[in-house]
Amino acid sequence: MSTIQVWSQMDQYIEQHLISKDEVLEQVLKNNQQQGLPEYDVSAAQGKLLQLFVMMNRAKRILEIGTLGGYSTIWMARALPEDGRLITLEYDPHHAEVAGQNIKLAGLEDKVDIRIGDASEQLGQMETEQVEAFDMIFIDADKNNNARYLQYALQMSHPGTVIIGDNVVREGAILDRYSNDSRVQGIRQFYELLADDPRITATSIQTVGSKGYDGFTIGIVTDKTTRIAI
Repeated sequence: MSTIQVWSQMDQYIEQHLISKDEVLEQVLKNNQQQGLPEYDVSAAQGKLLQLFVMMNRAKRILEIGTLGGYSTIWMARALPEDGRLITLEYDPHHAEVAGQNIKLAGLEDKVDIRIGDASEQLGQMETEQVEAFDMIFIDADKNNNARYLQYALQMSHPGTVIIGDNVVREGAILDRYSNDSRVQGIRQFYELLADDPRITATSIQTVGSKGYDGFTIGIVTDKTTRIAI
C-alpha cells in the first residue's frame, strides 16, 4: 500500500469515528464538482478543525480570504453564535455564485456575506470602511499574495485574534529559496512576515491525508501597537 493510500484511509477512519455524516456538506462537495470547481476544498477533518478553532476562540466575527464553493465557509459559520457574522472574499464570480447556493442550502445566508472581486481590493475597501475587527481570519486564496493578505489581516484584528493560513508546506517546496513558483515565494514571504512582525506569535503544523502533504499556520495576535505599512 502506498503512503498516500495510508494517509487517505486514515482520513476515512478519522471521519468515520469523529465526524458525523452530513448530507448538506456531502451535497456541497457534489455541487462543487458538478459546477467544475477545482477540488481545493479542505478535507472534512480539516473543516472540523476550523470549526473547533471558532468554538475555542468563541469567535463572533470571521474573515475568510478565498471562498471557492463555500465548504470551509459552512464549517466555520455553523459554529458562530446567533449574532455572529462571516465575511468571505472570492475573486471568481462563478465560484461565488456556487458558494452562495451552497450557503443557502446550509441555511446560513443570514450569517455569511460573500464579497466578489480581487481580494486585495476588497480588503482595501474594508479598511476604508473601517470594519470592526475580526476574531478569526482564515487565509486560503492565491498563495503569491499571502504576505499582503496577512498584513491586512493584522490590521483588521485585535489582541487574541486567531489567524490561520492554509497550504503553507506544499510538499516541502517551501524549502526551495530559488523556486520560480510564485506561490512558493508568496508563502516564503508570508513566513518572513510572521517571523519579523512583533504583533503575532505563530507556528506551522505539517499535515498529511487525503489532500496530500501540506500544512497549516496558526497564529495569535498579541499586540496592536506596531503597524507595518502595506
